Amino acid sequence: MSSGEKPSLFNQLEPDPEVSSYKTLSSVWERQDSELIEEMLRFYPRQEPELILDATVNGGRFWVGSCRPVVGMDITICHRPKIVGDNMRMPLRPEIFDVVVYDPPHIPNQGKDKQKDFNIRFGLVLKSSKENGYTFSHTYPLFVTEAYRVLKPEGILLCKITDYVHDHQYQWAHIDLIEAAKEAGFCACDCIIKIRKGPIIDPKWKIAHHSRRRHCYWLVFRKSVKCE
Repeated sequence: MSSGEKPSLFNQLEPDPEVSSYKTLSSVWERQDSELIEEMLRFYPRQEPELILDATVNGGRFWVGSCRPVVGMDITICHRPKIVGDNMRMPLRPEIFDVVVYDPPHIPNQGKDKQKDFNIRFGLVLKSSKENGYTFSHTYPLFVTEAYRVLKPEGILLCKITDYVHDHQYQWAHIDLIEAAKEAGFCACDCIIKIRKGPIIDPKWKIAHHSRRRHCYWLVFRKSVKCE
């Protein structure tokens, strides 16, 4: 140190390579689901996933252009999934997947959108009876129990879910799913808000008493007692 320099109050440490290479993930997402899934697969698993199960693969739109090792399962044979099966009774051995992805039908007894055919694109063709409260929440406990069974320890469950209004009541689907997953043994770790360009528009909705749903959630669970 030269005579004119003041001594530093801090030690001069070399930058930590692990910290300098750290890349964050935003809690609000406005791009495609496929891009978000790729970011989540980079961010959450403790190591590179060797095998991924898409339990609601439909037409496989999440994986277009992806090189990920994905096994698609669907109950509908017309989508030609690798496995034809019910995700509430999976015909699979336990603890074989590193990641499970779940994108169930969100809106039972849904209306129509003049600009988009949600029935074809998202498989929103199922109905829910009055006995089930016109919701799909009764299916969540059966699915998460199966997802927990087929995931390896420390495995990740990624769920896309949407709240909605039905029969003049707000349906808190994402809360129902979180409660079911925790009951099955999962640790609820994170939540990302996925923004859509616009809400579903139904000509029957003359006057709305709830805000229009322009977003959904991606919920992140780990088969573990802790997130980190």
